[in-house]
Amino acid sequence: MTLDEEEDYMSDLFIKQDVRPGLPMVRRVKEALQKEEKQKEANERNRQKSVKEEEKERRDLVLKSALGNENKGFALLQKMGYKSGQALGKSGEGIVEPIPLNIKTGRSGLGHEEFKKRKAEEKLENYRQKLHMKKQANEQAADQFRVRFKNKQEERKMEGDLRKSQRACQQLDMQKDIDVPKETWYWLEPEEEDKKDEEDKDDECTSSDLSVSEKLQLLTAYLREEHFYCIWCGTTYEDSEDLSSNCPGDSAADHD
Repeated sequence: MTLDEEEDYMSDLFIKQDVRPGLPMVRRVKEALQKEEKQKEANERNRQKSVKEEEKERRDLVLKSALGNENKGFALLQKMGYKSGQALGKSGEGIVEPIPLNIKTGRSGLGHEEFKKRKAEEKLENYRQKLHMKKQANEQAADQFRVRFKNKQEERKMEGDLRKSQRACQQLDMQKDIDVPKETWYWLEPEEEDKKDEEDKDDECTSSDLSVSEKLQLLTAYLREEHFYCIWCGTTYEDSEDLSSNCPGDSAADHD
């Protein structure tokens, strides 16, 4: 290499070259991708098409092209006065294009697609019914839970009202020097009792088998008749006439 052939590092050609780091690598990658894409295109062009693909291409080509004079059916229509692009029918309200072909490529029998469609619709309908039944079951369970919860709350409230009535009955009875309640459950039971007394109570068949609401109703009636006392008002009246004229009623609902 002579001195004249050596690169001139001070020339404009050398200075204008892009020497950013990593740029040659980017160029090589881009060139490799372009080469690979061209190779794929060449392989696709050189690939031998299958019989089905060739049949489909020929069929699509024929279907896309309009009917010509070489078609016997079209030639007969022309002899009868038909012109290309004209609608069929005496008044010209018929179709313009031929009825499209529905090519069946699968191996299933006739009506199989309709059968599959019907089965899919039945499956979807069954799934919707299951969802509906599940939703109804959840709603019913939620309603039952709300009813149980409400009943539990009402039962707890009645138990509190019964204890309040028992406490009031015991105090009023003792004020009248009544040492023994009319019914054992009319008064609050002592917190501590002998085991023997507890066993005797378990063996006895008494009115304690009544429900909380029945006990509350009986005890409320006893307090009103015997002591002219209303548990809901928290007031002791002078007599039955004073009680009936000033007390709204003998239940909690009457006092709401």
